Amino acid sequence: MRLYTSILAMLLLFGIGCSEKKKMEKKHHLFVGTYTDGESKGIYKLTFNASTGELSNKTLAAELDNPSFLKISDDRKNLYAVHEVANFDSLGGGVSAFLVRDSILEFQNSMGTGGKHPCHVSLSDNGFLAASNYSGGNFSVFKLNADGSLPENSQVIDHKVLDTTKTAHAHMAQFDGNSLFVADLGLDAVKRYEWNGEMFGPAKQSSLNMPQGAGPRHFTFGKNGILYVINELNSTITVFKKKENGDYEEIQTVETLASDFEGKSYCADIHLSADGKFLYGSNRGENTIVVFSVDENSGLLNVAGRTSVHGDWPRNFSLDPTGKFLLVANQRSHNITVYSRDEEQGTLQFLNEFKMPSPVCLEFLN
Repeated sequence: MRLYTSILAMLLLFGIGCSEKKKMEKKHHLFVGTYTDGESKGIYKLTFNASTGELSNKTLAAELDNPSFLKISDDRKNLYAVHEVANFDSLGGGVSAFLVRDSILEFQNSMGTGGKHPCHVSLSDNGFLAASNYSGGNFSVFKLNADGSLPENSQVIDHKVLDTTKTAHAHMAQFDGNSLFVADLGLDAVKRYEWNGEMFGPAKQSSLNMPQGAGPRHFTFGKNGILYVINELNSTITVFKKKENGDYEEIQTVETLASDFEGKSYCADIHLSADGKFLYGSNRGENTIVVFSVDENSGLLNVAGRTSVHGDWPRNFSLDPTGKFLLVANQRSHNITVYSRDEEQGTLQFLNEFKMPSPVCLEFLN
């Protein structure tokens, strides 16, 4: 009887321990944008365990063509996805709006973006959506409806008319208050726009120009008026600082590749840690994530490390909501790789991989 009682007590303690462990595990929903020219069928949803760094529970969240970039609203009620195609309508690609209910996507509506191959979508804090059309060389701005759905009309701003010698490729548009910044890879510039009460028009400083062939792709805003631009074609990051008059001036350019790397490589994505202490960039070709430490006062960068993506052609990557992990979407090797992140040093340690067809965008719901 005593032995039976002891075994029963041990089993109860084990059960309580397992129950407590489950309670302690923090799990997040991760939506994955993909290209659908292979096995993928659209947007997928995964579960990310922020206690172990493991991905699981792959489900098809929405079936649509080439949802290569996703954006979730700050209130977590809406998700938007581009259709990176040329035949959504007579003008090119499209964008779709979804309601998010209990992590399930409910389709609202779709609209054309006014240009071919939209590759990025962003949201303002006051109800605007911007979609960048890479092949179209333009971008569209929608004033969203109250429920987050897309209106029929949009403002389309054409970059093709800005330069007669270069081919415009709008790659990313991002709001900053009443301002809108647009990275154009083909024009080697970040164009600036301001809201005038009725529409967006050129800002006083209308262009931040890069060297010929730099190919600005993505950018992110840092602290104290700092802007970081990652350049796809010459594998650099350009640092700008906002002056008192509102103009930006270049203060630094750094290489993203190792000095001994030989071969072709193209930058893709760029993100700051939540505390602003570290900047990360992806290199397609070298197949690495490069890590920079950020000077707290000046915003200037110093290389802090680099790590293999354990895959091929890293596109978008994302820090998880806890800031303790970094996940990379490797397009050509069809996998998502997970890294633990040293929050003091900024460096990354490979943990595991999850097989996924043609992943190119990672967006956490919570």
